[in-house]
Amino acid sequence: MNEERWLLPAGIEEVLPPQARIVEGLRRELLDLYASWGYELVIPPFIDYLDSLLTGTGQDLDLQTFKLTDQLTGRLLGVRADMTPQVARMDAHHLRREAPTRLCYLGTVLHTRPDGFAGTRSPLQLGAEIYGHAGIESDTEILRLVLLTLRTAGIAETYLDLGHVGIYRGLARQAGLDAVQEHALFDALQRKAIPEIESLIGDFGLTGAPAGMLVALAELNGSDALERAAQVLAAADRPVREALDYLRRLADELNHWLPEVSIHYDLAELRGYRYKTGVVFAAFVPGWGLEVARGGRYDDIGRVFGRARPAVGFSADLKGLLQHGWGLDERYRRPGAVLAPWSNDPALRETVETLRASGRCVIQALPGLDPDLRELGCEERLEYHDGRWHVRPLP
Repeated sequence: MNEERWLLPAGIEEVLPPQARIVEGLRRELLDLYASWGYELVIPPFIDYLDSLLTGTGQDLDLQTFKLTDQLTGRLLGVRADMTPQVARMDAHHLRREAPTRLCYLGTVLHTRPDGFAGTRSPLQLGAEIYGHAGIESDTEILRLVLLTLRTAGIAETYLDLGHVGIYRGLARQAGLDAVQEHALFDALQRKAIPEIESLIGDFGLTGAPAGMLVALAELNGSDALERAAQVLAAADRPVREALDYLRRLADELNHWLPEVSIHYDLAELRGYRYKTGVVFAAFVPGWGLEVARGGRYDDIGRVFGRARPAVGFSADLKGLLQHGWGLDERYRRPGAVLAPWSNDPALRETVETLRASGRCVIQALPGLDPDLRELGCEERLEYHDGRWHVRPLP
């Protein structure tokens, strides 16, 4: 039994050196990047009241949230599985600004089971959100920031997958589906199970144009999906046509800013359908089946906290990004350390302080030990010569 104490729970990872240095270096660089765009850092609590965590966007996270009882109040607490509901509360209840508010965050979240991001249960979630603006411009800014985040993480080749929840929502209403029918068909659409979709539509008694459009939705994906949708969904009601037009205008705007980025569409992909209100998106790396970043629009997310505001944002797992990034080892490589003897010589202390102030790592040798200097990361040492301390290469 004692031999197994080093084991970690499934999906929970340790981050050891030098990987931890890379994680921290990228964390700082990304937060500085977001700050340069006007995004202010917030740090939500790791544990919160369960009803706050499962409000709005959090409703989909019930099964992913670890729950415990607060010994002080007897109320149920949860370990955050997503920081978006907490950040929405900050905007709506605490900040209460009239102008658009840009917020960013980065911290560990915990899931009861592995998530789509790299199969971990403890993602290091990073994200950015804009509150107080509804429109293509804020959607575009978030998508630009997504791509810049991936490039900063050393991921050069990516493509965007765009959708809009208003398309399926509008078709479901046009077909007269009740909530149970809408949910059942939604589940089949996520799996693109066309025979099951056809069977459900038959069971619902749907015929004609509404039935045909709902069946066709599962295959409206790819770079030409909007062109095909204009024909396949020509009989759709106005909300569906408006959602398609919004996607076209968003794609045109993105092409102005990011002409090199491949844009795909999947009109049946409805991430966060229960709370999203508009565009949904995900970023993918070729050859990797899981998204590396995701997000969308969730207007009025702050209503339950006393102030409804439009919002759009994205999130990603920092540790997951490292799996696909290139050049990070070299970018965040620490210069070799300098070994200094253990001495209270004033001249030595001044030399050590000067080296550390310049960014060098100086390790003072602890008496009585004879460590492997390379194992310590030392490439040079301080030696006293001609009345001064000099940095010399290790032999």
